[in-house]
Amino acid sequence: MAAPGENLRINGDRLWDSLMEMAKIGPGVAGGNNRQTLTDEDGDGRALFQRWCEDAGCTMGLDQMGNMFAHRAGADPEALPIYVGSHLDTQPTGGKYDGVLGVLGGLEILRSLNDLGIKTKHPIVVTNFTNEEGTRFAPAMLASGVFIGMHDQDWAYDRVDAEGKRFGDELQRIGWRGDEEVGKRKMHAFFELHIEQGPILEAEGKEIGVVTHGQGLWWLEVTLTGKDAHTGSTPMDMRVNAGLGMARITEAVHRIAMDHQPGAVGAVGQANVYPNSRNVIPGKAVFTIDFRTPDLDKLTAMRSRLEAEAAEIAADLGLGLTIEPVGHFDPVTFDDGCVGAVRDAAERLGYSHMNLISGAGHDACWINRVAPTAMVMCPCVDGLSHNEAEEISKDWATAGTDVLFHAVVETAGIVS
Repeated sequence: MAAPGENLRINGDRLWDSLMEMAKIGPGVAGGNNRQTLTDEDGDGRALFQRWCEDAGCTMGLDQMGNMFAHRAGADPEALPIYVGSHLDTQPTGGKYDGVLGVLGGLEILRSLNDLGIKTKHPIVVTNFTNEEGTRFAPAMLASGVFIGMHDQDWAYDRVDAEGKRFGDELQRIGWRGDEEVGKRKMHAFFELHIEQGPILEAEGKEIGVVTHGQGLWWLEVTLTGKDAHTGSTPMDMRVNAGLGMARITEAVHRIAMDHQPGAVGAVGQANVYPNSRNVIPGKAVFTIDFRTPDLDKLTAMRSRLEAEAAEIAADLGLGLTIEPVGHFDPVTFDDGCVGAVRDAAERLGYSHMNLISGAGHDACWINRVAPTAMVMCPCVDGLSHNEAEEISKDWATAGTDVLFHAVVETAGIVS
């Protein structure tokens, strides 16, 4: 396909205004957003996105997992679409850009094509995937996982939140369960724009991250069972303290990740003790371990070592132990052709750029299994994300979307 001219740019002001308008839905308590998946606020954000897409002349598709597909027709009715997108759901204390930039950046491509009177050979479809964050309903990237056949749809519908509410019921309640069979769509290619969620681009003074790989991940939910007892009257040598076991395993997670450097990370990010009373020794602890690395052998080794060390810790303390995998994907290598289109776009537009390995999971990591895929990243201030203080600049958002625009349009092919 011929490359679009370097004078083709998106409307950065319009993109930024759209980001700020979407951020008004589900505002957080500290300047960010709380628009968790399948809440009323998620429904309101979806409705705004649909209205904008229809105003841009698109038709909206909706599948049985609530995935949204805004379709702009191409000149060749037989050509498979180029898909572009991300997610609109947020963390409970999320920022205004995580995921949302990728969806609204995709919308801005369609708006800019309309402004410029450009027709593409391939259709272009902007996608909002349901429940990327995995905060309310584990695991993360749930709906894109169903889309590629990684998860069974009925299993996904049976996921429950902290209040015991089912994913399927909540999807129906907010009115965003479609009739379309999940995964029946075929893609020519998929592109996802995202903030880096790390500090590398800003530290290196680069405007664009060309994402070549994605880290693999294991989420392991650990349950330790001991005995509730009075903190004041139970002798130290007679305690069966689940909280102590959690502390020792948390330290082990850090040590295991450090022993697998470079390029490996690990932490306990979600933890609960029961009965969670200040004068009761915890009789139960439930917590989730997050291991990540782009090296499959290291990823496998970290899980195996953790399971062995956790068993030793639990036995030493007299605790019951279960470890349940609640999230996993292997390391990802993105498509050379799509990655090349991103890199060429950055160079053509004069943006400084570097190769990146994504430290976070994204819907693109799943879609890469069924279609040629690549990601574009822009910096975020101090690498901060999953935090209401998450921030990017209008220039960074514009640069990332310009590169996305060129990569998508080159792949889709200009016909007029």
